[in-house]
Amino acid sequence: MPSIFSYQSSEVDWCEDNFQHSELVAEFYNTFSNVSFFFFGPLLLVLMHPYAKQRSRNIQGVCVLFMFIGLFSMYFHMTLSFLGQLLDELSILWLLAYNYGLWMPRCYFPAFLKGNRSHFYRLVVITTVISSFMSLLKPVANAYALNSIALHILYVLHQEYKKTSNKELRHLIEVSVILWAIAMTSWISDRALCGFWQRIHFSYLHSIWHLLISATFPYGMAIMLLVDAQYEMPEKSLKLRYWPCDTWPVGVPYVELPDNGKCC
Repeated sequence: MPSIFSYQSSEVDWCEDNFQHSELVAEFYNTFSNVSFFFFGPLLLVLMHPYAKQRSRNIQGVCVLFMFIGLFSMYFHMTLSFLGQLLDELSILWLLAYNYGLWMPRCYFPAFLKGNRSHFYRLVVITTVISSFMSLLKPVANAYALNSIALHILYVLHQEYKKTSNKELRHLIEVSVILWAIAMTSWISDRALCGFWQRIHFSYLHSIWHLLISATFPYGMAIMLLVDAQYEMPEKSLKLRYWPCDTWPVGVPYVELPDNGKCC
């Protein structure tokens, strides 16, 4: 049995041809497309620093975990090792768990928890620890299980979209769902239609997945904070901003507490 550190010891091999550009990098484009995680993660750490100081430093943990996903994904695609696969998938799992535990609105808690966030957080941690051990037994299925969590997230977004009259929040939800849908189409196409993409010499859809899913992250974070404010801080109205400038047609969304900063 090969070492878990060994190149190509993972059962997963994406559509991109291996070792085409370097003897050290198995999937060149799938590896370096993860640079987008190291763009959005630090950028949001800076943009969200005022909010973190005033409201919750937990938001910094979200950004750090996001960058760990990029790091472990880069390691996995560089080596296609079993260890890289586990680290990649577990980092995604723990980011989702971190967000669920801290930011999920109380109205979506199981009834027996009676809206108690500390009990919900413990439930999420226990479930995540069990899931982490299960991923060791069936790592290939783990990626599909992680993506299936998106169905519950979509349900929550749909419910919040129906409830809110906030046009900015509705726009964020619309854009994030569109980006996620295109990203998932790329992910599934790379797995299911690999032969076709290789025949036309375009086996880069997993790289596109990395770029799109990392671009979705700022939208998801902004949605999370706006929804949290509606439930936990109804007396305050967060200011939605866009980097590099609010007036640009395309930008990176983030939020500020009302009395913080000026528009560009």
